[in-house]
Amino acid sequence: MDKFLIVRLGSLGDVVHGIPAAAALRRRYRRAQIDWLVDPRYTELLDLVEGLDRRIPFDPRDLRCASAAAWRTLGTLRRARYDVVLDLQGLLKSAVLSRLVGAGRTIGFPRRHLREPMARFLYSETPDPGADRHVIHRGLGLLRAVGVDDLSVRFPVAVPRSAAAAAAVERLGSREYAVINPGAAWPNKRWPPDRFGAVAAAVGAEFGLRSLVLWGPGEQALAETVVAASGGAATLAPETRIADLVAIARDARVMVSGDTGPLHVAGAVGTPVVALFGPTFAERNGPWSPGDLVISRTDRCCCFYERRCRQRAPCITDIAVPEVVDAVGRSLGAHG
Repeated sequence: MDKFLIVRLGSLGDVVHGIPAAAALRRRYRRAQIDWLVDPRYTELLDLVEGLDRRIPFDPRDLRCASAAAWRTLGTLRRARYDVVLDLQGLLKSAVLSRLVGAGRTIGFPRRHLREPMARFLYSETPDPGADRHVIHRGLGLLRAVGVDDLSVRFPVAVPRSAAAAAAVERLGSREYAVINPGAAWPNKRWPPDRFGAVAAAVGAEFGLRSLVLWGPGEQALAETVVAASGGAATLAPETRIADLVAIARDARVMVSGDTGPLHVAGAVGTPVVALFGPTFAERNGPWSPGDLVISRTDRCCCFYERRCRQRAPCITDIAVPEVVDAVGRSLGAHG
């Protein structure tokens, strides 16, 4: 086997979770061609991942409208004559794409691991990835079908130089800082911003760390609310790209965040995290390092993997500020 294509389009956290599979594949097949089909928004992250040959952008919306760009990309993929396509996404759209590539083998998850069970009919092989619930280990488990035995979790992510990271340090007035990430694509994954501000105030008073508050597209007002509630203990981060996020997260003492992309980026570069979970299972999507801390209210949730809560208030709002501050203290103590 000389040519592999990984299909994992997005989101940012999903792409992060696929990196260990790419790394394990490269360790086994050092001279093979290993390409990755990804949403254009996340090629910047894959540019930092060592061991990939090509990062091929593909907007999944182009598939729905059967655009000329989609057919051009698919034509390029078919001409590459891949030996194996590995669908690490497990959705119907990713399964369709994987099949259309026309590889000798199209490998995906069996039914019990799929959110969209119809996807399994588009794979030529559906090996059992094992009993582990976490998506990282499930993706690694698929690699047994292509002779990969070393399934250890590694993230060969290069940390770039970043002007935004340097600007953040200048704003903070210190290289020792915590990172707070209040945003999330799903409304019911967001902890209230005033509570994040209270955590920043407590972290400053108890541990002497200022907090940098991240924000993404459409989230600046949310981040400013956190800063305003911090009593001067937090600073607004400069505008960041994914590469800047990698650099900022790598130098932080700890990150506090809900289940969203920046949390998983921090975990990938070895930053201790305190993760707040509501409608998603940390055992499946959460931090994978034994030293990371999870505060979860999933046991009280009735809206699992739904973007909006159907109750009076999202279950994540049951998490109290002292509980998070205590977890930050334990994380800082454990990591020196």
